[in-house]
Amino acid sequence: MKKKTLMFLAMALFIGTVSFAQGFHVGVKAGANIFKVDGKSFKEEFKFGYNLGAFAEIGLSKQWAIQPELMWNQTNYRSGNRFSDIYPEGTNDVKGKLNYLSIPILVSYSPVKLISLQAGPQFGILLNQDKNLFQNGMEAFKKGDFSMLGGVQVNLGALKVGGRYVVGLTNINDIDNKDKWKNQGFQLYAGLRIL
Repeated sequence: MKKKTLMFLAMALFIGTVSFAQGFHVGVKAGANIFKVDGKSFKEEFKFGYNLGAFAEIGLSKQWAIQPELMWNQTNYRSGNRFSDIYPEGTNDVKGKLNYLSIPILVSYSPVKLISLQAGPQFGILLNQDKNLFQNGMEAFKKGDFSMLGGVQVNLGALKVGGRYVVGLTNINDIDNKDKWKNQGFQLYAGLRIL
């Protein structure tokens, strides 16, 4: 129910904003995620993953815009050497990945035409996860994630290049509350405005 409500609110915001927009553009983007799952049962190391998707630019004025996106994001992780001490059915030192459909809704401020400072929330829906974290193959991660993003984008005409930091705000541990797990890390990307 919460996911449907959030999706409805995001779509209403998008449609309402487009109707009052100063300029509207769409594009595609791709890049690298340098993420980790933060928690005492995981290794304190960032792992490379990928991101791919589309974005829209909805101009509100010369300096302000809204930038909603629809992204596929991959988070790679490795469980710690003492994971099975916390979760007896768990597997130590195992690699895994989480694939999310992410919907960031960013406020973009451009003090000059070349640079945009961006921040906003991101809603994530877990599409699939590796089931090798536990010996019985059970799913360990919640189906939803909520994060905050902040970063800088360089605007070179139709070409966009940027970097962001992502901080997970929700506990994605779907087993219990022994350990809080959160996604966090850096995103680097290049995008191309096509309309």
